[in-house]
Amino acid sequence: MRLVLVLRPEPGAAATLERARKLGLNSIAVPLFEVEPVEWEVPDPSVYDALLLTSANVVRHGGEGLQALRGLQAYAVGDATARAAREAGFDVASIGGGGVDDLLRSVDPTLKLLHLCAEDRTRADTPQPITQVVVYRSRELADASSIPADCAALIHSPRAARRFAELVQDRSGIAIAAISLQAAEAVGGGWEAVQTAEVPTDDALLALVARLCDKSPAG
Repeated sequence: MRLVLVLRPEPGAAATLERARKLGLNSIAVPLFEVEPVEWEVPDPSVYDALLLTSANVVRHGGEGLQALRGLQAYAVGDATARAAREAGFDVASIGGGGVDDLLRSVDPTLKLLHLCAEDRTRADTPQPITQVVVYRSRELADASSIPADCAALIHSPRAARRFAELVQDRSGIAIAAISLQAAEAVGGGWEAVQTAEVPTDDALLALVARLCDKSPAG
């Protein structure tokens, strides 16, 4: 059975690995990054109408500074981010299941949003005035020796796509399952296959890689 690589940082890697194994996929975790907090200055919450949260890592690594922002409603990308936000005491106004751009298209364009984010982040092209504040970073971990020649790789972000492409020289035996079109584009060419999940969720990504491995989730 073809090997599936889970490349996302912990604790997400362990969660994806568990789901993959429940589907009967032969899977291992090879995290490309380790997430760590950075020092940040808490802005005046009265300046903003709401928070934009695009990763549960914000809540995991934001630290005590998050307490001052709990009066702001949160717009979260994905169920995992929304769940982490609620557990941290935030009121989640809306959850986007199709990525940050889709979420923000459903949000009042006049809202002033505070986006707590990673050091390596993508600026959404939306009408809302958005201020980005970095609260965590991702440190590179993996090297080329940990990447087998014949496998299928789960790509959870454009940054992971770029890093994986840097590491792999012979791409012909590796199939790519990307969580979004942006991630698929960032990984480049030369792979055995590059396919994109129907929606940007972990479950959809795993369903895709199961098909790439010729093993359906129900099989």
